[in-house]
Amino acid sequence: MLTGSIYFNVPQGTSMHFERCPIPEVILCTPKLHTDARGYFMESFRQDALDAFLGFAINFCQDNESQSRYGVVRGLHYQQAPYAQTKLVRVLHGRILDVAVDLRQEASTFGQHVAVVLDAQNKQQLLIPKGFAHGFAVLSSTAVVAYKSDAYYAPKAERGVYYGDTQLNINWQLPVDTHQLSSKDQAWPSLAEAEVFDSNTSLYR
Repeated sequence: MLTGSIYFNVPQGTSMHFERCPIPEVILCTPKLHTDARGYFMESFRQDALDAFLGFAINFCQDNESQSRYGVVRGLHYQQAPYAQTKLVRVLHGRILDVAVDLRQEASTFGQHVAVVLDAQNKQQLLIPKGFAHGFAVLSSTAVVAYKSDAYYAPKAERGVYYGDTQLNINWQLPVDTHQLSSKDQAWPSLAEAEVFDSNTSLYR
């Protein structure tokens, strides 16, 4: 159950629906579709709407896209400060389970996660803030996933948590024998051994 739903009317008659997840810093975003006999139109992103909802600006600088087949799990990834990233994730084709794990050490929700099914039909997007690890599992035959980031990829700051860590208790909604991961993702440490974020350090300035 999502909480804190707001239907935020942005300028010029367009609109964007935002919902706070059980970990309230994680935001589910639903663009409004305008449909007619020709098909549909939507604004997939509005900077002013997002900034107004959050109360501060996020300046995205890089877009990434990946294609993956059924059973692929990517993650759980993050970058350490000062290269930490906010991500806005959407699915262009197919269906995924998108997961955000709270890595803010002193937070009451540390080690907990949000898992949301995103697909090309519902058009929903998940905003994953700094201080969280991100990963997804492909539930359809193939999936094309795109996301925005507010910090460039920094290999020296790249970190991860093992997706199957029992402490995380993530149900990836796939039979275990179908999971496909890169060698890098298979080698990430457990949450207990990972480099996490100091909750007393502001990640947004």
